Amino acid sequence: MELSRGRGLPSTAVLTLGFLGLAMGGLTWGSQAQAGCGAAAGACEVAQGSYHIALPETEMDVGATLEKRPAVVFLHGYGGSGAGSLNNKAMVRGLTARGYAVIAPDALPGRNGNRSWNFFPGWQGRDEVEFLQMVAVDAAEQFGLNRDEMVLAGFSAGGFMVSYLACASPESFAAYAPVSGGFWRPQPDSCAGPVRLFHSHGWSDGVVPLEGRYLGGGRFQQGDIFAGLELWRQTNLCREQAPGRAWQEGALLRRRWACSPAADIEFLLFPQGHQVPADWADWMLDWFEAKAPTPG
Repeated sequence: MELSRGRGLPSTAVLTLGFLGLAMGGLTWGSQAQAGCGAAAGACEVAQGSYHIALPETEMDVGATLEKRPAVVFLHGYGGSGAGSLNNKAMVRGLTARGYAVIAPDALPGRNGNRSWNFFPGWQGRDEVEFLQMVAVDAAEQFGLNRDEMVLAGFSAGGFMVSYLACASPESFAAYAPVSGGFWRPQPDSCAGPVRLFHSHGWSDGVVPLEGRYLGGGRFQQGDIFAGLELWRQTNLCREQAPGRAWQEGALLRRRWACSPAADIEFLLFPQGHQVPADWADWMLDWFEAKAPTPG
């Protein structure tokens, strides 16, 4: 399936967005965060939109060090904002404590005023692949970040956006980490190339159930997360459908596939519902920093 893009949401999508506010996980994190463009007030501006950024507390002298910071680009859910993402203190502190900058772009508001990502094939609007690449380059240049060590992550509608971007443009980021978001039906027939993927999902998620569900009176259908993982195994040229490793850590259920070189998949089920768990940053970074295992 080709991922087409254009300049405005079709009327059926626009009329349904109010309903999709709950269906796509319009969670925000309390009041607006005191987030800006680094030390400056206000959001960072690029040609097609804006983003906010949180930097590790130990500041580096940009341009005076050979080692640039890695970063996580985190996409908010439906009705959220980049500033709101940075108000998730557990996530932001978990990432910045390990030396990662957190880049939080803003989706564009629809006609109903709620922000969401233009991820679904056939919807018209901003070219999100181009926008997010632009954000990554701008943040790397302004704040001394390593463009080659950026993870694209996102929650709910942001997680769907992560999955579609990874499928369409796998070389855009070093790795992909959707939380509670995969593909919609019909899901893509194929993806452009292998990726490093860390997918985490709540076992009791009722907003984005593991098996998917219909939205908007049947006009849209969230896909089956397990069917999406099968597509990623095909894309990553995994020799086996069964994981190379499956294990349990407390209430967490984990599976890992080591596939083609520099490509791997980890699937983590946590017991809660539709949320970003407090320990998500450490789970994801432990996986990312381990790099892709050797296929076996």
